[in-house]
Amino acid sequence: MDNIFNNTQIAFALKSDTELERAYFLFKLINSQPLVRIGTAVTNFAIKANLPVENLIRATVFDHFCGGVNEDDCLSVVDKMYTKGVSSVLDYSVEGKEEDDQFDAALQMTLKTIEFAKERNAIPFAVFKPTGLGRLDLYVKVGEKQILTPDEQAEWNRVVTRFDLVCNEAYKKDVALLIDAEESWMQNAADDLVTEMMRKYNKEKAIVFNTLQMYRWDRLDYLKKIHELAKTEGFFIGMKLVRGAYMEKENERAIEKGYPTPICSSKEASDINFDAAVEYMTEHLDTMTVFAGTHNELSSYKLMELMKAKGISNNDNRIWFGQLYGMSDNISYNLANSGYNIAKYLPFGPVKDVMPYLIRRAEENTSVAGQTSRELSMIKAERSRRKL
Repeated sequence: MDNIFNNTQIAFALKSDTELERAYFLFKLINSQPLVRIGTAVTNFAIKANLPVENLIRATVFDHFCGGVNEDDCLSVVDKMYTKGVSSVLDYSVEGKEEDDQFDAALQMTLKTIEFAKERNAIPFAVFKPTGLGRLDLYVKVGEKQILTPDEQAEWNRVVTRFDLVCNEAYKKDVALLIDAEESWMQNAADDLVTEMMRKYNKEKAIVFNTLQMYRWDRLDYLKKIHELAKTEGFFIGMKLVRGAYMEKENERAIEKGYPTPICSSKEASDINFDAAVEYMTEHLDTMTVFAGTHNELSSYKLMELMKAKGISNNDNRIWFGQLYGMSDNISYNLANSGYNIAKYLPFGPVKDVMPYLIRRAEENTSVAGQTSRELSMIKAERSRRKL
């Protein structure tokens, strides 16, 4: 296959000259680790001190990586991307909440996005984060099988109820639902809960999707284990496969607590792991649907070639490619142009509340070798094509 991902005219067709220049400016900033560190510290300080920085943030980093401050705000972006065959996943990206009323608010917002998805072909999936519906520390206790106090047990029951409400709604409205993965130390409880939801709601097809972070060396075995369970109990598996976004955090905690890191020993090992999971899932499409969340061109190619070799049509609904909004447009738009199923994660929420997500994105971009420079080289190529 020739490299379709180099076509910048298709990749940036929706970007005006001004938006392209903004992207160029942003990725040049992100390319510098000291600047990201300083920018992060300044932004955090400005927000905590209630300095009037929202408009500046909104006009730069926020509008590049986010769909809007609320769900209605996103619709013009959703419709625009869909003109090029790129679907959207509305992602309410408010992180780090601790209170029941905040979890209930996130629950209501997730139910609303399911309603949005039901009404629009351009939004094929809904999504939520486990810690959007419950406290991280509680997931940890449950996952470690610690004894819960009566209050904690009641709190956990509320988390389970929220999960069930969302999955039930997705099932009733026939909307596929992605459940994100987070830190490994809270993931056991989340995995068990998602598996329970798959048992319940994936009897006819994959509605509920778990997420596997393939930079963890144990995830391929986990996938095979869940597959055995699904075969025995007769349910379908939906899985979003990603490499993972918490590497520094994971390694630091493993050192601090003195346990072996759950992260693969090298980037190559993560890549091999990711591709192996994709291949395993394409071999079992009779009972599996795969959402390959990747910004890696090689992995995208491998999946395209697998599909071709197996005679799977480009738009087979059991295989989706996914990227984040504001990143890897060269992959998203060129895949869509070739008729593949493609969905962009479109984060939204109040500027202040979405900042932790945006800061993580910037830090992740600086730590993923080559990601930012690849974005920059694509933008530069398009700038010179347009003679900017």
